[in-house]
Amino acid sequence: MSNEKKQEYTLKITQANKTQLIVILYEMALAYMNEAKEAFAAENHKEFRQSLSRTRGCINELIASLHFEYEIAIRILELYMFITKELARAEVRMSIENVDNAMKIIDNLLKAYRELSLKDQSLPIMENAQVVYSGLTYDRKSILDCLSNSTNRGFSA
Repeated sequence: MSNEKKQEYTLKITQANKTQLIVILYEMALAYMNEAKEAFAAENHKEFRQSLSRTRGCINELIASLHFEYEIAIRILELYMFITKELARAEVRMSIENVDNAMKIIDNLLKAYRELSLKDQSLPIMENAQVVYSGLTYDRKSILDCLSNSTNRGFSA
């Protein structure tokens, strides 16, 4: 993942509520799986494995975020475990088909959570983070983001 994309995700995370964080993790998992597919096409086995490992990291974070007091969490865990197995099969077999299977599930979950995130009006998890105003300034080719100055940079005193 490019540094620019990492900065974009970091910015999103600082402004996200709980549901939006799940959406971001799904987006990151899909981005890493796309990188794995590109590496596979280029026959770069090392990068293929690294991208799958990064994808598993996203899935592990999603598993850790489940609230098992709700019955649906068990069903979602089963999906995550299936995805994890598909990624392991892809790595062992050097097969892109298993990555595609995992991507289909993540894509469907992403669509569902995007809808949920539109209804979630809770505040961002990170308090006192810098506020980002997008589109207030621009140059000839792109819109720039402006950060508000905050003295505590995400930490409350």
